[in-house]
Amino acid sequence: MAPPRILHMITPLKYMSPFDINMGIDAGYDHAVPYTNATIEDVYGLVQDAIFSRSPEGIKRQAVFIGGKRAIESLDMLDRAKKAMVPPFEISVFADPAGSFTTAAAMVACAKKALNSTFGTDFKDKRVIVYGGTGVVAFASAVIASMDGAKAFLVGYDGPERVRRLTMEANDRFDVDLDYADGTTEEQKAELAHGADVIFSAGPAGRQILSQEQLKPAQQLKVAADVNAVPPLGIEGIGIQDNGVPIEGTRGAVGIGALAIGDIKYKTEIGMFKEMITAESPVYLDFRAAYRLAQELTS
Repeated sequence: MAPPRILHMITPLKYMSPFDINMGIDAGYDHAVPYTNATIEDVYGLVQDAIFSRSPEGIKRQAVFIGGKRAIESLDMLDRAKKAMVPPFEISVFADPAGSFTTAAAMVACAKKALNSTFGTDFKDKRVIVYGGTGVVAFASAVIASMDGAKAFLVGYDGPERVRRLTMEANDRFDVDLDYADGTTEEQKAELAHGADVIFSAGPAGRQILSQEQLKPAQQLKVAADVNAVPPLGIEGIGIQDNGVPIEGTRGAVGIGALAIGDIKYKTEIGMFKEMITAESPVYLDFRAAYRLAQELTS
């Protein structure tokens, strides 16, 4: 009899997300075991404890998930887990802090589909304005769009310094060319929107980022996407189920709402868990792998 499939779930937070536990088990793992309040230094020992408990063939039936709430911290934990492997004792690792990597991948993939189907274009040289710039979804969305050819701007809400540091870190780590902007005031947010080809709203739940009046002057706007499903929605005029629906008051721009994005996010996250189950050799998955799958799901 084959040994059970075990998902070791590591988080620096007090609790492991019940959402992620459910997703892992629904994807096919028999057991999901959380390790909470973990530090980056803890990851090496936890992973080595896991890989040496079975034969090289048996450990193919286990994997590591990394949660948390901060992008860089989760990516550092993933890197630390990779360094703990001792071939042929290796297992797959998937990082998705607060579900944000798969959410970002889904939002960018949905926007890319809308660009193609409605306007016959893609992200190349498009000006992408990402609100909520110090959050994990915004961070990952901007990096993904930049990797796909866009000129992306992370927009902060508490002055330029914090978002500037995050942008510089992204550029150094991923070899991209992100820019940043301060969106503290309503006037600053509106001015940034007016020059956008694509807008991503990834701010806090229940907070409106842009009104319809602020969008109306955006003459080159093609797609706006909002991940907020809690009223008031992030972008006024985009319904939570909209998927390529024209935004009233704009010059032909289309909107993508939170439930349309959420459908692809759910399928992407469960697909990442399944990829670790079926992989013959170890895979290491973050927002880049999630974007690859999200594009397949939206094509």
